[in-house]
Amino acid sequence: MSIFTGIWVPLITPFSHGQVDHAALRKLVRYYAEAGVSGLVALGTTGEAAALDQLEQRAVVATVLEAAAGLPVIVGLAGNHSGLLRESLLHFSSAAIAGFLIPAPYYVRPSQQGLLDHFSSLADASPVPLVLYDIPYRTGVQIELQTLLTLAAHPQIQAVKDCAGSAATTQALIADGRLQVLAGEDGNIFSSLCMGGSGAITASAHVRPQRFVALYRAVSEQRLHDARAIFHELAPLIRLMFAEASPGPVKAMLAQQGWISDELRAPMTRASPALRAKLQQLAQV
Repeated sequence: MSIFTGIWVPLITPFSHGQVDHAALRKLVRYYAEAGVSGLVALGTTGEAAALDQLEQRAVVATVLEAAAGLPVIVGLAGNHSGLLRESLLHFSSAAIAGFLIPAPYYVRPSQQGLLDHFSSLADASPVPLVLYDIPYRTGVQIELQTLLTLAAHPQIQAVKDCAGSAATTQALIADGRLQVLAGEDGNIFSSLCMGGSGAITASAHVRPQRFVALYRAVSEQRLHDARAIFHELAPLIRLMFAEASPGPVKAMLAQQGWISDELRAPMTRASPALRAKLQQLAQV
């Protein structure tokens, strides 16, 4: 039985005066664990992994694993240098991680055969499962349905974070049944779960994790009236979380709640004053 079900939080990386704030990161991890999430993602897109050097990345993963105390943690592994990706994979595989979240190589736009070779090579080398990350608007290339279905035959490729924006692809993957389908677009969580998706990796769950867990459980228990009501309750939050470049809005909301400093690394920027005001209004509802 795959562990890639339920609500997963793709952790932000807190900063304070330019440095990773490990104390704040520990508090967030423990908060999400107590909220009942199924797992955590370290070094994902929301975690500003590209702005962290190698030592910082390793320190972030160590902190998350220590604070998670057994809650499953998967590690984002992005890039377009196959040799460096393999080195990182082998390093993190020595820790007690549950898997890797791996997008297509960005910028270089490989062919579908190149994607097959890329993911298969990493899966062959990995002692832990892979979650494919299909997000073409960031990578410049889509992992086509037939490629995903071919990769599903590999025993170490067990799930997909679905950000492709195609309901037909989502349905086909769920119907095939070999990959666990995790919604990656927060606005599609309810529809994906209702189609039979296994869960979600959702940045919006940073803010109201208990409600996202309640949404997942309501769908799992076939309480669709309750699930629909919860999703409509969460929809305004989801819209604001992506009104500007992520993770700016998420960090702004967490800062308003007192969890972190509202600090990002260039070229990412803080949420605008107008958006911060809207987030403040939402927090008071």
